[in-house]
Amino acid sequence: MKRVLSIFLLNLLIVGTLAFATEPTASAQTVTRTTVVRTRYRRHRRTFWQKHRDKLTVAGTTLGGAAIGGLAGGKKGAAIGSLAGAGSGALYTYKIRKRHRHYRRY
Repeated sequence: MKRVLSIFLLNLLIVGTLAFATEPTASAQTVTRTTVVRTRYRRHRRTFWQKHRDKLTVAGTTLGGAAIGGLAGGKKGAAIGSLAGAGSGALYTYKIRKRHRHYRRY
């Protein structure tokens, strides 16, 4: 009986030390995870202002110039004011205004 008990305790001691001597099996495995990235394309619907911004700017300055010219000098003043307004609006729209396009990523 002593002999069986001593062999059992010795085996238990050997198994116990081997459990701490080896590395855990979970850290020995490398897990690689791949994520699937889905790109979603969405049509950007431009507003009326975005579509016709240049034309609307020139038309607005033309109307403003015609109104100021009409108040100052009648029909002839309105004609001169509309030409001056259209010219200044076109100059601003096509030459002076900054055109930094900011594109979004969706």
